[in-house]
Amino acid sequence: MRTQMSTEDSFDTEFDRQLDTLVALGYPALMGLQAQGFRALAEPLRPLLREQVSGAPAPRHEVAPFVLVVSGAQIPVSQRISLVTWGGRPGVLSPHFADADTFRPTVELPAAALYALLRVERGEEFCGVRPAEAAQVLAGRGRTLLTIEEGLCFLHASPASLEKNKCFHTGASRGTDRRVPALWISQRAPVLGWCWEQNHHTWLGVASAEARLSAEGSSAL
Repeated sequence: MRTQMSTEDSFDTEFDRQLDTLVALGYPALMGLQAQGFRALAEPLRPLLREQVSGAPAPRHEVAPFVLVVSGAQIPVSQRISLVTWGGRPGVLSPHFADADTFRPTVELPAAALYALLRVERGEEFCGVRPAEAAQVLAGRGRTLLTIEEGLCFLHASPASLEKNKCFHTGASRGTDRRVPALWISQRAPVLGWCWEQNHHTWLGVASAEARLSAEGSSAL
């Protein structure tokens, strides 16, 4: 039986836990802010997000009712990947992905420095499915792919969501070719790399969310 995020206390506990994690990882300093100023960015989002996730299932490895996201405009992904850990080991950028910082979102993102993803799934049902085909299925469900930054923040919120043979693409960040970014585990560490959009891997799914929410409003896709 699934537990639910049905009380104010459980929501606020999870909201504060995610916010504390981002502070502890050093995001305020990377943005040129004090911790207090960073936390202040999140407060207008709290009541809106509480209303959106009331009654949602509690977080599990493969699903999160919400994830707090630091905007991609703030810090390059090449800096962020080392903030993700797996088994105590910091994440690394694949040597074949030196141009990761040039990848840009293919979806409309909130203008806010801090926003939230709603109902995030790591998408292991798409392991063994070509990313391009999975993207079509998810679009038909009214869901949005994640950007690289959003995928990294998902792992900040839920490090256990990255598992061997259950890793994921972050297809809402793209360059000028057919590469699709992905997060996986290699040599017992998280790796940010890429795969071709027409290739499929049994250990790579496609992460997605239902919507994005900022203090200014929500974006379905």
